[in-house]
Amino acid sequence: MENNGGNERRYEEREGDEEVESMHVLYKIPPGDGPYARAKHLQLVEKDLDASVPWFWKAVNSGDRVDSALKDMAVVMKQIDRSEEAIEAIKSFRHFCSKQAQESLDNLLLDLYKKCGRTKEEIELLKRKLRKIYIGEAFHGKTTKKARSHGKKIQVSIKQETSRVLGNLAWAYLQEENYVASEVVYRKAQMIDPDANKALNLSLCLIEQGRLNEANNILTDILNGKYMIHSDGKIIRRAQELIARIESQGRFLIWDDRMEEVKDETDVENEMIEMLDMFVKQWAPYRSKRLPIFEEISSFRDQIAC
Repeated sequence: MENNGGNERRYEEREGDEEVESMHVLYKIPPGDGPYARAKHLQLVEKDLDASVPWFWKAVNSGDRVDSALKDMAVVMKQIDRSEEAIEAIKSFRHFCSKQAQESLDNLLLDLYKKCGRTKEEIELLKRKLRKIYIGEAFHGKTTKKARSHGKKIQVSIKQETSRVLGNLAWAYLQEENYVASEVVYRKAQMIDPDANKALNLSLCLIEQGRLNEANNILTDILNGKYMIHSDGKIIRRAQELIARIESQGRFLIWDDRMEEVKDETDVENEMIEMLDMFVKQWAPYRSKRLPIFEEISSFRDQIAC
């Protein structure tokens, strides 16, 4: 009888261990009862995000999976409307994280800056990311990296990343109502990897500058299918709305009439080019590892207004 009872208890223990193991696999929780494992259990199993934050802090302070703990804590803080705290946490503790974690932390910061409306800091960080691409430090020196898009693993090239960062930078300038800078950067991004969304935003920059004919031409290209559109029709509807806005203003040629009062068209284009050249010099004073993609951009210098 004693042996049977012992066997039954051992069976129950094994069954309990298997349940714990399956839970760890299902929720991707690390084994053990350290602070990071406890934080992940609270976050994923008990769904108690507020309670998970102190345990993430303990994990960071005790050196328990610091890379993951800091990133996961920032994500949780964003979810519970503590984004400002998340920004300060990353800034204060990222030096404890590995070199490999820094890019992910930068991407988290960009999301947090955007949510908090801290556009100037977002712009500065995007410029630093471009500088890393320019001097060959992005992707840890590799030409591609693994990423996730809509839950699927994909390979992202340096060319795609450059266009994406330029697009985000242009959007940030647009939020600052710096339409000239936004236009310049959108045009550069379109030279690398053109798409309908960036074309749409570029047309908005032109409308805000009063250059309605140029904007109308870009919007017409979108509606005529020049760009492949992967969406539910939002881009088409937005393009139609902007065309309606242009038509309602009824002053397609006013910008052309005003040009003599300001300066001729060539001078305006040169100013935009000089601005971007200044940014590039700031991002990359050293050209020893300059990537081919930036040579491609330079080759289009004379086509900035096309």
